[in-house]
Amino acid sequence: SVKSIGRDAFSGCYALKSVTIPNSVTEIKFAAFYDCRSLKSVTIPNSVTKIGEKVFFACRGLTSITIPNSVTEIKTAAFMYCESLKSVTIPNSVTEIGDRAFQSCINLTSITIPNFVTEIGDKAFLSCKALKSVTIPNSVKSIGRDAFSGCYALKSVTIPNSVTEISHQAFRRCQALKSITIPNSVTEIKTAAFHACTALESVTIPNSVAKIGYKAFCECESLKSVTIPNSVTEIGNLAFLNCYALESVTLPAIYRIKLSRIFYDITNISFTFTE
Repeated sequence: SVKSIGRDAFSGCYALKSVTIPNSVTEIKFAAFYDCRSLKSVTIPNSVTKIGEKVFFACRGLTSITIPNSVTEIKTAAFMYCESLKSVTIPNSVTEIGDRAFQSCINLTSITIPNFVTEIGDKAFLSCKALKSVTIPNSVKSIGRDAFSGCYALKSVTIPNSVTEISHQAFRRCQALKSITIPNSVTEIKTAAFHACTALESVTIPNSVAKIGYKAFCECESLKSVTIPNSVTEIGNLAFLNCYALESVTLPAIYRIKLSRIFYDITNISFTFTE
């Protein structure tokens, strides 16, 4: 009986419409079904523990996928460019969502991230343009670079207290995102983390944050006010560039001589300084 589906086994089988994977299979290897563009649905049996890199990459016709509780790892680009995939439930057995795992799944509207995932990989949901909401569980410690960048429809996101840093461009161009609460576990908001979140009206920055990176909130055109706590010892250049609606800012007095570097145009902003 078949125990694994090998590297590139069915890669480029453009006309393949259905596949039955038996219970004997424990691993689906690199690019096994790469660019099987006619494949519409797949049920992965509960014998499989790992979905390898690029296994279903560019399966553009794939509308549904069943991932069983046996799977612990979804590797790099496993479902990248699955452009017809609308929803996916990741079981509680999964601890790792790899880099680019669901990148450019442009019709994916909802995703459930289970309670045992500790890391959301770089670009994991990059350019999932239809994704409307996501709840990140308390098990997650890091949100990767560009993890949700270009999720234009994303209206709400819950960041748990387990997260310690928001990586580079993590929520860049989430143009429907209106408010964000950063938990008091976060110590650093990295470069361009919320760059061009044009609908963002309010942000809560807690006392745990020490660093706000370069262009972190650049082009947040709807942001009206912001309070930067005294815990912040470093604010990157142009962190609030082109925040055209910004009217009031409260921040530590140490930044009094650096306002133009941080905000660029300070003409219409009222500043309150804290000691």
